[in-house]
Amino acid sequence: MIPLSVPNLKGNESIYLKNCIDTEWVSSVGKYVNDFEFQIAKYTGTKYAVACSSGTAALQLSLIAVGVEPDDEVIVPTMTFIATPNSVSYLNANPVFLDCDKYLNIDIEKLETFFKEETYYKDGSTFNKLSNKKISAIIPVHVSGNAVDMESIVSICEHRNIKIVEDAAEAMGTKYLEGKYKNRHAGSIGLVGCLSFNGNKIITSGGGGMVITNDENIANKVKYLSTQANNDSLQYVHNEIGFNYRLTNIQAAVGVAQLEKLDDFVLKKNQINNYYKSELKSVDALKINPSPEYSSNNHWMTSIFLKNAFDEKLRDSIMNKLGEIGIQTRPMWHLCHLQKPYIKKQSYKIENALDIQMKTINIPSSTGISEEQLSEVVLKLKHLL
Repeated sequence: MIPLSVPNLKGNESIYLKNCIDTEWVSSVGKYVNDFEFQIAKYTGTKYAVACSSGTAALQLSLIAVGVEPDDEVIVPTMTFIATPNSVSYLNANPVFLDCDKYLNIDIEKLETFFKEETYYKDGSTFNKLSNKKISAIIPVHVSGNAVDMESIVSICEHRNIKIVEDAAEAMGTKYLEGKYKNRHAGSIGLVGCLSFNGNKIITSGGGGMVITNDENIANKVKYLSTQANNDSLQYVHNEIGFNYRLTNIQAAVGVAQLEKLDDFVLKKNQINNYYKSELKSVDALKINPSPEYSSNNHWMTSIFLKNAFDEKLRDSIMNKLGEIGIQTRPMWHLCHLQKPYIKKQSYKIENALDIQMKTINIPSSTGISEEQLSEVVLKLKHLL
């Protein structure tokens, strides 16, 4: 089997894990948790980083920390993993779904049109004309490591009092090359950003996430909530309802070792993407999904777009045949606004995402993939198409 995206654990992981076991610091307190936070903040150029049990937990705590309240609305792209809108629903708030652009990210033009035509501003807040509910935040998602046009997002949101919580779960290592945010890391531009270290991400801690921010109050609030809102650890006094969302020292030890190899992983991901582009450019039936030129993208996942697929049958047939010969693939996520929990929620002019989801296949992109395996994937794709 040539896997889609699996961890590369050939660094110091076992050494650091042994240290956790030898010292018996295995739970949510320990030097590796602190070190992982420090190193992530340094790498992303942010002042603060708070380790959480998952990327989803990071999103949920971030939304609370920026002031999203029950019955508020939050703008979310439909082209994302369901964890993004779920984090909104955990707060009893409501996602409003928007379309994606050619880079798989939230459609900036439709976002601007939505705010101009479908909202009004009153008493320092933006309200949805359809529901009359306050829109308090937006979650731009850097899909597959492609950087969102954050300069436009900030411009649209800053005078509407819309808090920006970046979902950079797939974008560790993605940076901007030009414009106002040149050299800034994806996730570091909004009020808060969220990273994921799930097993299929570019670096992993087996699970886990991280909140990054330049706001000390937000960082403190997230850490407080992630440790059961503990106001007095000696007397066990809790003044708010908190969560058991802290990363363990064992997971952080793996994360620290992984972070030491991140630059190598980003380089390998770019090599994989360039190889696919070069070897598949002669296949008229497909193209490699593009990445924005204004950023240096981590190319976490390479995906192909089937130009002539008129329904999902062709995509699924190709995926099934690749699976039969040992090549693992997957489609893009089933769109969030069509998921059963969200089908009655508001969505706005979603068109591009329907076409992209139907025609896109993610192909093997693990950092440990060999040249022989890459060649095999290309050969089989050419043969099938």
